[in-house]
Amino acid sequence: MTQPRPLRADARRNREALLSAARQAFLGGDADAHVEDIARSAGVAVGTLYRHFETRDALIEEVYRKEVDDLCATPGVLLDQHAPEEALRRFLLLLVDHAAVGKGMSGVLESIMATDSPVFDDARTRMAGALSLLLEAGSAAGTVRDDVTGPTLLRALGGVCGMRATEGWLVEARQITALLFDGLRHGASQSP
Repeated sequence: MTQPRPLRADARRNREALLSAARQAFLGGDADAHVEDIARSAGVAVGTLYRHFETRDALIEEVYRKEVDDLCATPGVLLDQHAPEEALRRFLLLLVDHAAVGKGMSGVLESIMATDSPVFDDARTRMAGALSLLLEAGSAAGTVRDDVTGPTLLRALGGVCGMRATEGWLVEARQITALLFDGLRHGASQSP
């Protein structure tokens, strides 16, 4: 299998502009944003959009995938800047914020949910892996219990973030996440 050729600088800029315009439209709640409007907002022709993304669903998938890429790139940065326990706390809150992003995109993501796209399975796997990395670092430092896995913690957060339809859910989700975090520290080998 051959590797795809890297994009030229102008093509890479166009692709990034399209992703940024689509993200703004979708997160702004415009689930019906037309590709023509997205292309115009990005400053490119519709043909350019279709050269990068075969369908509107492909564009939506890529916007969501980029959100997940950005999110899953943060654990290493957080661990470089903070103690493992604090890195985990911050990442848990980022996951809650990611759910808020997902709420803004829920209308456009519904079309992908109806397909057999692997984008959501991949996202869950990567987020669970990021949580596992942080849990292992906290456990090694003795500040986080060692009997919880990334997938288990992700399922717990999924339940917390599943309240998105209720008024004030984000405040409550952050409060419940703080409780989860306290529970993760309880029973650690050494006190924080």
